[in-house]
Amino acid sequence: MDLYLIRHTTPNIEKGICYGQTDLDLVENYLEEFKLVHESLTINDEFQVYSSPLKRCMMLANSFGKTVITDERLKELNFGSWEMTLWDKIPEHELTPWMNDFVNIKVPSGESYLDLAERVQQFFNQIHKTHHDATCIIITHAGPMRALLANLLNLSLEDSFKIKIDYGAVFKISKTTAGYRITPEINLQEPS
Repeated sequence: MDLYLIRHTTPNIEKGICYGQTDLDLVENYLEEFKLVHESLTINDEFQVYSSPLKRCMMLANSFGKTVITDERLKELNFGSWEMTLWDKIPEHELTPWMNDFVNIKVPSGESYLDLAERVQQFFNQIHKTHHDATCIIITHAGPMRALLANLLNLSLEDSFKIKIDYGAVFKISKTTAGYRITPEINLQEPS
């Protein structure tokens, strides 16, 4: 089984705004970014495409010219009442506890990172059972990607933000007799 785990390309939103499940457009040059993603894949014609239902993922998913299966479990973290708020405008009494334990603490009217990790792992387990010999392209967001990669690397969710994931990043996950091989190799870094 080969999985291509792909982050959506650059969303059209100002820096400093909290967004997760808000349905955003992509930047104007998205087709150029799509081309780079396609060029980084080595696949034949037999593959299945899965995607978060959010537009920034679906646009890339549709560019593969296949039927796309959407799955709610691939959505980004639900930031609840913080969606589309400037990070520095989020009330400190809400933000500080979450920043101190973002894995377990739910965002007001949203979810915790642990909630996200559990739904992503359910998706991965289902794909693993149903597509053990197939190639799958999975287009999602940085949060779900970090949660899944952390699980495969035996890394804690707290440390998963050391995994750098740029817009349009592609990771190939191959099942081997020894477990999973991830390419490119992931070098952990301190989050900025």
